[in-house]
Amino acid sequence: MLQPYIPILLLLVFVVANAVLMLGISQLLQTYRPTSVKSAAYESGMPALGDARERFSVKFYLVAMLFIVLDIETVFMIPWAVAFQQLASMRGVLLLEMLTFVAILAVGYVYLWKRGALQWD
Repeated sequence: MLQPYIPILLLLVFVVANAVLMLGISQLLQTYRPTSVKSAAYESGMPALGDARERFSVKFYLVAMLFIVLDIETVFMIPWAVAFQQLASMRGVLLLEMLTFVAILAVGYVYLWKRGALQWD
């Protein structure tokens, strides 16, 4: 009864053993010598400027919203295009649904545009 699961169990045992072995060997062979340069904060090859807990501008969040809206639009339009091509009898309804969806997204774009999220200072 459990025979079909033996290969999966062996694979899991191998993966866990491999991970533990690699971590153990790297811990044994490490040559860590802490210095002030190694302990300093590192951000994109430049020294950190200011505090990490600074307040962000509202424009940062508006750009993030714009990115999410664009992602949602892309994720929903690709399967819609496939369904639109395959369901010839329902093309009118599918087109109306997509136009409604794009109109809702356009309201989001207009909101962000009016708030100035598309202008970078």
